[in-house]
Amino acid sequence: MTDRSRQSNAQPPSSVLFVCLGNICRSPLAEGIFRHHVGEAGLSDKVRIDSAGTGAWHAGGLPDRRSIATAARHGLDITGQRARRITDSDFRDHDLILAMDRSNRDTLLARAPNPARDRIHLFMEHALGIPQDVPDPYYGEGDGFEAVYRMLVEGSSALVENLFGGRRSTSG
Repeated sequence: MTDRSRQSNAQPPSSVLFVCLGNICRSPLAEGIFRHHVGEAGLSDKVRIDSAGTGAWHAGGLPDRRSIATAARHGLDITGQRARRITDSDFRDHDLILAMDRSNRDTLLARAPNPARDRIHLFMEHALGIPQDVPDPYYGEGDGFEAVYRMLVEGSSALVENLFGGRRSTSG
């Protein structure tokens, strides 16, 4: 059974955390894209969205300028985000923790307390049923950021549908 089919009968998460290595490229884009999709579905008041990195190299800094530019080309502003390292409380406070690649997932699983381990998943596998990493574009050129953006849009759209069943909020 895939992560997607398991999720379909479960209660939607009240909080989602996206995790990559430094929290400056993939996870800030994922956070911004998912936040946008959740907002379009009228569910912003139903789920708390955040991102973090497994490392602290960039803590306090803005997302990578190429992530910011890629998001901006698509009408998203991620400049309000600041890089941070995942904390012990993140494992307790988030219902769903999505790693951008297997290495980050393995780091999270090694660090997580037992009760949190079943909430940690590979993003593309959980969203689309594809056991695929979202590649780190950090050392590449701008087109790598665009490819990552497209992957995250596809996964995020499916994730909203999988988690919330296309439901729109009845409030507001």
